[in-house]
Amino acid sequence: MEYSIGLLSGTVAQDVVSGCERLKAANFLLVVITNQPDVGRGKQSRETVEAMHLKMQSALPSLDRIEICYHAGERYGEPCDCRKPRTGLILRSANELKIDLGASYVIGDRWRDVDCARAAGCRAIFIHRGYEESLREMPDFTVRNFNDAVNALLRDACL
Repeated sequence: MEYSIGLLSGTVAQDVVSGCERLKAANFLLVVITNQPDVGRGKQSRETVEAMHLKMQSALPSLDRIEICYHAGERYGEPCDCRKPRTGLILRSANELKIDLGASYVIGDRWRDVDCARAAGCRAIFIHRGYEESLREMPDFTVRNFNDAVNALLRDACL
């Protein structure tokens, strides 16, 4: 997934629902930043991705925003400033929602999430799912699941 929040087969994992509720109760803004290059590569329709995001928003009403990059990527002749690890989507959300990136966290399960966090000046929490890819930057925390990520974030933020 580029769905770092745990969207699996059209459902949202229970630890994601409760974790988002805990973060919202601690007054965090919740923004999903996702790469969806299959749209740009013609392998997935934009309508299908948007339908998945509507389901996600319905299951997670505490989300403040979903930011999506549909570009295929540089290797496919479609470079942009928004595809993670670039920071375009984070910077846009930060500007529009008045987010202090130095006091913010990115929770993700791919190297692109960690690199994006670092480039934007955020703390990085990496959910290790056993993907066969190496991290390029070191996260602040490495955890096993979203619940552990929320626990690490709240501890680190002293909440």
